[in-house]
Amino acid sequence: MSLFVALFPPPEVIGHLSKVVDQLRLEKHIPEDRWHITIAFLGDADEAAAAKAMGEALLAPIGEVSVSGTGQFGEAVFWAGVAGDVDGLRKLNKHVRIAMRANRIEPDDRKYRPHLTLARPKHELQRSVIETMRSYHGPSWRPAELFLVRSELGPHPAYHRLGAWPLGS
Repeated sequence: MSLFVALFPPPEVIGHLSKVVDQLRLEKHIPEDRWHITIAFLGDADEAAAAKAMGEALLAPIGEVSVSGTGQFGEAVFWAGVAGDVDGLRKLNKHVRIAMRANRIEPDDRKYRPHLTLARPKHELQRSVIETMRSYHGPSWRPAELFLVRSELGPHPAYHRLGAWPLGS
């Protein structure tokens, strides 16, 4: 079990992206209901302390964002990029991390790179798959809330939304 803080794209954004991703026939693809943009990864943290920190975090509103482009982390993670108010996402990441540390939670300290994981392929991706996603640009939306999420891994991974906090609070 681990915790993370995330934005979930609205259904129309997921639907638009899904039409393209379905055509790619990705190996080990991530199901649509788990598509999200991680703001901060908290690992095996206390849920009550994380929820308290979320209530204390400076959650300023951010501008519009969209799913756009692609990339890979090594060969293990194939992701869609994020365009729009990326600076706003970085500030949000910073403020969530500050609040977590104030509540004795140590979030992942890797450089923040907003993305949406699409697949964890076992084999090298075809060039056509990468080119299709590189030219993808989905509809924009203005995120309204952040979620604290518990992730359960294993043969049947699941995400459980533990709470939501409005941006701009």
